Amino acid sequence: MRIAVTGSSGLIGSTLTRSLRTEGHDVLRLVRRPAAAADEVRWDPRAGRVDTAGLAGCEAVVHLAGAGIGDHRWTDSYKRELRDSRVQGTRTVAEALAGLDTPPRTLIVGSAIGYYGDTGNRAVDESAPPGEGFLAELCQDWEAAAGAAQDAGIRTVLGRTGLVVARGGGAWGRLFPLFKAGLGGRLGDGRQYWSHIALHDHVAALRFLLDEEAPSGPVNLTAPEPATNREVTAAMGRVLRRPTPFPVPAPVLRAALGEFAGDVLGSQRVLPRRLLDAGFRFAFPSVTEAIRSAL
Repeated sequence: MRIAVTGSSGLIGSTLTRSLRTEGHDVLRLVRRPAAAADEVRWDPRAGRVDTAGLAGCEAVVHLAGAGIGDHRWTDSYKRELRDSRVQGTRTVAEALAGLDTPPRTLIVGSAIGYYGDTGNRAVDESAPPGEGFLAELCQDWEAAAGAAQDAGIRTVLGRTGLVVARGGGAWGRLFPLFKAGLGGRLGDGRQYWSHIALHDHVAALRFLLDEEAPSGPVNLTAPEPATNREVTAAMGRVLRRPTPFPVPAPVLRAALGEFAGDVLGSQRVLPRRLLDAGFRFAFPSVTEAIRSAL
């Protein structure tokens, strides 16, 4: 297949690009600077422009670009950056694809399980309604921004991603050095659920969803065995063979992270019902297996 990818320099995008190319697929990377290689296509999400001529012949687009949720404290300006990078970027891609004479068959938009808000101990799947709070509202607007592609008849998948377990980036990439140094510990009371997914399984799921027979609409990209933060802490200590004696009290997290602490301390017990029903098989379903795979 000929596949275009935004966010190809990020943790998931770069891994997906390598995986697709290994299997012989032709991958185009959407970049925000002038294209400097044959596999690059320029786009400017702020200006709402895409070099659509470069997308000719694409059968699928995977849209993963966006500012990092946990990369900065949630000031008003960074919340605007989060919203603009996702909503505006998704709308730009969707409208560009809808305007092509021969649009791609499939668009996968990377969303997040923040859509569900704090679910407590209650397990939810794709049929659950949206939650409350900044992230939940952002995810709703983010997914709605793909409407032009759906209206044009492009099969659109909304991949709601959990916490990706990887050594080289993302939230888990910041946890590994702390735990390796023996400085890891539970966050708050540790009873909140963290719906994780191994990087290997995340990329495998994206590739699975490129198949036209796979589900469209919302699809949870989370492992089938969500774990509490207390269980994650124990697994990290066990796999890395390090003590985990330093719990971080909730007030300290709130002082350090501001509004984002509410999402770190919140609980999201999210199940990948549609992936499982479609026959996808996880290589690393438990958090212990996911941590080992990252190492």
